[in-house]
Amino acid sequence: MRRIVSISFLLSFFVVPTVYSQGFLKTDNKKIVNGGGSEVILRGLGLGGWMLQEGYMLKTQPFINTQHVLRNSIEALIGAANTDTFYNVWLANHCRKIDIDSLASWGFNSVRLPMHYNLFTLPIEEEPVPYENTWLEKGFELTDSLLSWCGANNMYLILDLHAAPGGQGHDAAIADYDSTKPSLWESAENRAKTVSLWRKLAERYADEIWIGGYDLINEPNWDLPGDTLLKELYLEITDSIRTVDTNHIIFIEGNWFAVDFAGLTPPWDSNMVYSFHKYWNAHNQSAIQWMLDMRDNYNIPIWCGESGENSNTWFRNTIKLLEDYDIGWAWWPLKKIDNISGPLSITRTEEYQTLLDYWESGGSKPTAEFAKTALMDLTEKLKIENCAYHPDVINAMFRQVQTNETKPYKEHYAPGLIFASDFDLGRNNYVYFDTDTGNYTGIPPSDYTDYNSGDSYRNDAVDIEPCTDTDTTNGYDVGWVVAGEWMNYTVFSDSVPGTYDVKYRIASAGGGGELKLILIDGADTSDLHTVTVPETGGWQNWQTVSESANFPSGDFVLRLEIIDGIFNINWFEAEFISAVEEKEEAVLKNKLYQNTPNPFCSTTDIRFSLKNPSLVTLKIFNLLGQEVETLIDEELDAGTYNAEWATKNIPGGLYFCRLEVGTFTETKKIILTR
Repeated sequence: MRRIVSISFLLSFFVVPTVYSQGFLKTDNKKIVNGGGSEVILRGLGLGGWMLQEGYMLKTQPFINTQHVLRNSIEALIGAANTDTFYNVWLANHCRKIDIDSLASWGFNSVRLPMHYNLFTLPIEEEPVPYENTWLEKGFELTDSLLSWCGANNMYLILDLHAAPGGQGHDAAIADYDSTKPSLWESAENRAKTVSLWRKLAERYADEIWIGGYDLINEPNWDLPGDTLLKELYLEITDSIRTVDTNHIIFIEGNWFAVDFAGLTPPWDSNMVYSFHKYWNAHNQSAIQWMLDMRDNYNIPIWCGESGENSNTWFRNTIKLLEDYDIGWAWWPLKKIDNISGPLSITRTEEYQTLLDYWESGGSKPTAEFAKTALMDLTEKLKIENCAYHPDVINAMFRQVQTNETKPYKEHYAPGLIFASDFDLGRNNYVYFDTDTGNYTGIPPSDYTDYNSGDSYRNDAVDIEPCTDTDTTNGYDVGWVVAGEWMNYTVFSDSVPGTYDVKYRIASAGGGGELKLILIDGADTSDLHTVTVPETGGWQNWQTVSESANFPSGDFVLRLEIIDGIFNINWFEAEFISAVEEKEEAVLKNKLYQNTPNPFCSTTDIRFSLKNPSLVTLKIFNLLGQEVETLIDEELDAGTYNAEWATKNIPGGLYFCRLEVGTFTETKKIILTR
């Protein structure tokens, strides 16, 4: 888990093409298109936890599930005025322009806004006059700001009524349902307020091009025979919207968590989309065939309006499935406290944990000052620059959908120390192999398949847990290993071919396990050695064992493969012992090696090899892509060469060295210090 230390880095992690709106988003037979008629595949993220707090996102489940109970619990600790302050700052900090800028930079083109009605209008119990509506500016102002941030990034905003007046389902958390009051379905006044709210929203945003549409009711889950009452309400909302807004798409979700559309066909509006939700099931055609049939039978677009809460493998495969069938999607959610399955994780502090413990088990009541400080600190932790960013999640959702190529998660060097949890970025069977790759069985925690048994650091299927080694640690180790599982690490070597002493930091309660180190150098694979795991006296009692190995020069991949036994791995470290002569035939390939030394202050050597006689260019470029110097531009015979770059008056900074041999190119980063 990596903390965000630079907002500029966060925004530049991905390059996003500029796409300009061509009029309102609309339906065209089975497609969603822009005003120019070009198909738009929505790739969105839901802002869960912002306007509506769900217990599991704040670690208050199962003892506090709904927002109204949480608010009452907070008020009991710090008083009404301080509670108002807490919620105002929560709303201000949870979503800011920098959050939306980051979403755009990562590759998203849309945002789904889960709205709580009570930010826009009073509950019916508080209305001075029955069936009349008191409008609250807070919700509209927040939505206005969000829309402006989305528009600035050429992103569509889809409004989602996540908590309807009275609550739309027995799953209380997702709608802030209070069973002591009439639900949406038990109160005609609540339904009338819902209709009025949508008309008010449509009046306000009717002419806004970056509004992507209106998601009328999130995940209804109520026994509604034939879905008659649900359809009647949908029809009434649609009519109220269309009296003031004929521009925007209306998204319709089925009953029982957006999967039952039995009473909601055929479509009743010419600019309408059926929205389904997908969680914890297979990522194959049969899993979505029922929605594909609905699209075909009624010639209407479909949209996966909510999905997520699973492993990176499940994310990648599900998004690939959806996009193969031209189905857009919105993932869930952006932020939660202490999680690995979303792009951002909010830190759970010891002080906040004290409040959680009190709410769950009672005991000594925290003072008002302590509770206020802990809660206001939590609102600071909401800011994106204070969250932990999960690049593995974004990588799985975008890059891995398009390619099987792998990337380093962290830069590793030989000589150097490598943490076991910092294996490369990529798919299962490409950068790691693990037997449990996702949750395909049900809702956590009851029917849950635990793909990362330690629930820490990364959302891949490798099992990672907090590490308490007092020697050296990044805070995590790999555990729960099974024979046949493995992890790959890209290594950048500044050294000549040599013999290394490879040390392993291992813990095992029983001992007897075996771990193999494998070298992958291009297409060549070779076993380097096998390490026997000793009994260390416990899963967090650590010992260091070592074996020697020969490494080539240049870049290569090391694989840790589990041969037998159960043990934990914290890190492994390669220490250079002596140089060895590398066979000429082994280096006769087109390859650019890392310069040495690197970083350097004046002069550095750049080594490369050629497989055949070729025209060769070796050039240096700056961060802007501008050529700084040409080191070689000539015909050379097959062999190994060394070029020197003497920088003289060149300023310090990051540069790139690029080797071109025919159609072959390879680039290395070079750091010049002054």
